[in-house]
Formats: sequence, structure tokens, C-alpha cells
Amino acid sequence: MYGVNMKYETESGSFYNYLSSGCKFCRDGAKMVLFVTGLCHRDCFYCPVSEEKQQNDVTFANERPIFSHEDILCEAHSMQALGTGITGGEPLLVLERVLGHIKLLKDEFGPEHHIHLYTASTPSREILEQLHSTGLDEIRFHPDIDTWDRLDCSNLATSIEEAKTVGLDVGIEIPSLPGAQQVADFALKHSIFLNLNELEFSQTNSQAMNQHGFSTLNDEGCAVAGSREKAEGIIEQCAGLHTNFCSSGFKDRVQLRKRLLRTAQTTAREFDEVTPDGTLLFGVLEGEVESIIGLLEQLDVPGNLYECTRVRVELGWWVLEDIADEIDSAFSAWYEECYPTYGRMVVEKTPLDEAGVFNY
Repeated sequence: MYGVNMKYETESGSFYNYLSSGCKFCRDGAKMVLFVTGLCHRDCFYCPVSEEKQQNDVTFANERPIFSHEDILCEAHSMQALGTGITGGEPLLVLERVLGHIKLLKDEFGPEHHIHLYTASTPSREILEQLHSTGLDEIRFHPDIDTWDRLDCSNLATSIEEAKTVGLDVGIEIPSLPGAQQVADFALKHSIFLNLNELEFSQTNSQAMNQHGFSTLNDEGCAVAGSREKAEGIIEQCAGLHTNFCSSGFKDRVQLRKRLLRTAQTTAREFDEVTPDGTLLFGVLEGEVESIIGLLEQLDVPGNLYECTRVRVELGWWVLEDIADEIDSAFSAWYEECYPTYGRMVVEKTPLDEAGVFNY
């Protein structure tokens, strides 16, 4: 159906006949997402960027707010990142910041650390040379939807050819929606890859999406009805086009889960259990910390199986289960599951009397 080289991701419903180097790292959950600014010169109706970031000059690495170079490196090391995707907003509105971040990452991790960048602008040859010489490996253009029917007459055609000339891997990345066929024809003509993303509803774009006549695929998800079929049609009609369709499910069930697993496996303490979803599971005792420590020492719990904070002690969930009968009523006790990312957002708390539910 999709051509001789078409492969199919059964776990996610995402399919492709070509993956750029950047996409390969993303597929494996090995790319850090570096959001360099929320500032943007465009106003795309489908933009999913959150209110916290949209049109605000803020920087995030994955979920971590960034205030220094050390913050970026800390996040990259926490997930053993093999590459970085630079995004926004419009990254090239803060060009010097982008160049600094590229140099930082290449100096820390070496030339093999793959870096790709998204842009909705059409940078000059001078800027493209700066990006490439600093270490950028791949650039993905995001043309304004209002220009999709006349791309050959736009500055994008020139910028793409210049990017290829300076040595960058080049592609276009757009949402899969009506009109995308024209972009596919353009990409094929210029011998570059095309990434089609499944169009999605978000908190910030839902009103505009409804106004443009889009609806969700089902009540449980955020994917837009018809977006996947549009991508399938393009791939069928454009033999020879290097194309990747990235579904909403793929981002959540594959990319994100694999990134969480990498982070969890890297940052887990000796007593943390890494779940199949990439979360961390442990036990919690809350109360007078010195009294809790005294109890644990009295019960001969090894020091490497617990950790103290100001108001509580975290410990192996199985340790908590084993000492359940000895816990003083003055203490609160529960099992906690959280993300391994910055801030360690809690997924679930389960009271101690529900022991055994976390036997992964």
C-alpha cells in the first residue's frame, strides 16, 4: 500500500519510508527537546504551544525551566541524551542563544551529539553557515500555511537550496492537513524529506481549530479526524518522496515513554523501582523525620534503601511493605509513583493498606 520501502510502526500507528537522523534518535527517546523561546513572528491557528510558553521568551529543556547552561547539561545528562531538537516559538529570533546552546552541547557531548532545528523563517546563507559551522546537523522548515500553494515563488526555495549547499540535512515538517499535498510536491522537487505530524487539539488551539472546522478523532484523544488519512494519501501519490508520518499516539506511547525510561534508568536511586511506563515507584513515610530514622535504624533497614528530606523519608516500596506492622500511628505512609523528570510530578499515591498493587 505504501510502497516498497514503507515500514509500519504497529505499536503507534506511525508509518514512514524514511527517517532523518533526528527522527531516529527521537524514535528511541534519546533526543532532548530544547525549547529556546516562545517568541514567534507567526500566528498559526493550529499552534499547540502552551500559554506558559506561547509568545513568552522562556527556555525549557524537556519539562525543566532553563536559567543557565548548567541546567541544560543537567537535563541532557539525566536522560543520557544522544541528540537535541531545538524548537520554539521561532528559535532564530534568538540566534545568538541558539548558537551558544549548540556549541555548549557539542563541546560537552562531542560531534556525534545530533542536533536538529525547527524554523518557520527562511534564513540567509550567512545564518545557515553560522549554524552549520557551530554544529547544527539538520534543519526542518515550517512554511506558513498561506504560502503552501506558491512555495516555488517564495524565499523558502532559496533558503532550502542554500541549506543543502552549506552541508545541512534538510527537510520540511508540517501538520498533516488539507493542502499538504502541495508541500509534498515541493519537497519531492527539491529532494528533501517531509515529516507529516498528526494534527492535534491542545488547550491553546482548540477554539481556532473548531473555527476551522476540525474535530477530534474520538472523545478520548486529541488527534484530528482525517489527518492520518491525508498523510496516507500523500505517501501513496508521491513515489520517491522521503516521508515520515508521526502520529499522536507515537509521540505519547513510544517517544515519550522511551525518553521517560531513559531518564528513570539514569536517575533512579537504589531503592526506586522503574515501571514499564518509565515512572519511579517508592514508599513514603511522613512525619517527624528523626523519629522515622530512629525506627528504620531500630529495624535494621540499610541506609542505602531510604533517603530523608525535611518532612519525610522515601524508601523502597517493598521495605515499606515489610515494616508496615511496625509503623507508628503518628506517621503517614503510602506508595508513590512519579515521573523521573524535573519536578518529579506525582502520578499516583496509594495508601499503605493497599500493599501489593505495585508488584511490577
